[in-house]
Amino acid sequence: MNDDVRNIVLGVIATAVSGGFGWFGRTYLWRRRLRRKQAFFGLPTGSDCLFVVGRHMGDSDRSVHRNDAFALLEVSALIKDCGATVQIVTHDGARQGFGERAEFCVGGPSSNSRTAAHLASMLPGVRINIDTDPGPERGAITVDGETYRWDKGAVEYVLLARLTTREGARPVFLLCGQTAVSNQAGARYLARHHERLARTYKDRAFALVLKVVNSQAYGPDVTELVADVTDAARTPAAAAV
Repeated sequence: MNDDVRNIVLGVIATAVSGGFGWFGRTYLWRRRLRRKQAFFGLPTGSDCLFVVGRHMGDSDRSVHRNDAFALLEVSALIKDCGATVQIVTHDGARQGFGERAEFCVGGPSSNSRTAAHLASMLPGVRINIDTDPGPERGAITVDGETYRWDKGAVEYVLLARLTTREGARPVFLLCGQTAVSNQAGARYLARHHERLARTYKDRAFALVLKVVNSQAYGPDVTELVADVTDAARTPAAAAV
């Protein structure tokens, strides 16, 4: 074998080896990222989850606001990436406990009775005004001594929480917005920032207040983190005083 042939063979071998290492490295990183995503959402391959929707205020009890349907679209790609499936149920049809299956619960307590149950049992430090009459206190979220009031089309708030009851239990993701647009904004924020949230909280519970800015112009696109209220939200209000 002359030098030219030997150099060609060595070059082919080197290319194959480096390509193999590159493929292995990319596959390893992809699988590690997938495992982290599955652990954060509680969605191992082949599992299923619940997507619990409230009723459309001012409409029939079986009507779902289109923005709540859009919220499902925001997280559906994440569910699919995890190799899981989703079952959509209405708030009054999800008569089961939590921890066995991951859950995405969308809507405030005035339209979603399951949200009200989750707030009472797992976030006792949060108070939400369920008065449906127009006014500045409608839908106001009070936690940690602060009250977050919404100004229609200008400023809206959503409580985004990951709730767990015991080690190894599947989480509940609560998207409790003051409006349907803010529900979708919470879902979009979760979809966009889940990797950072997973790095920060890992498999722990958290509760965040998000502000949706000028939804009349920007829809659910412009959302800001206002406060991490995890400790206050999990402490009964009477004990927090």
